[in-house]
Amino acid sequence: MKRTWTIIGVGNVAGSFKWYQSLFGQPEARPAHDDFGQILDSDGTVLLCLHEWGAHEHPSLMSPDHGKPGNGLLLFFRVDDFDMALPRARALVARLEEEPHLNPNTETPEFSLRDPDGYYVTISALPVA
Repeated sequence: MKRTWTIIGVGNVAGSFKWYQSLFGQPEARPAHDDFGQILDSDGTVLLCLHEWGAHEHPSLMSPDHGKPGNGLLLFFRVDDFDMALPRARALVARLEEEPHLNPNTETPEFSLRDPDGYYVTISALPVA
């Protein structure tokens, strides 16, 4: 099996960690490090890594000033609790980027919002089996 670890640069690891845990309906916890945290699924699968800008001198994570965070990146999550995810998302942002609608390609409902660092996040329902 192969898995990807998507890592995004963030200004506040603890704050972003809490934001994503709220979005996914996970119990609140602290990231393992001040400059790096992993959002995990209930089975331990890494959903998203949050990396503080400038920590560890990774060339593409030095500063958001070298490019707009999220340019060319769409964080797309499929969830099994879509109906509960929507009110959680509304509680986190002043407005959604896209209201709930049916995606004609996946044939599932989805909506989009921006995270605290400006990344575009889409939440999509898992298809009904």
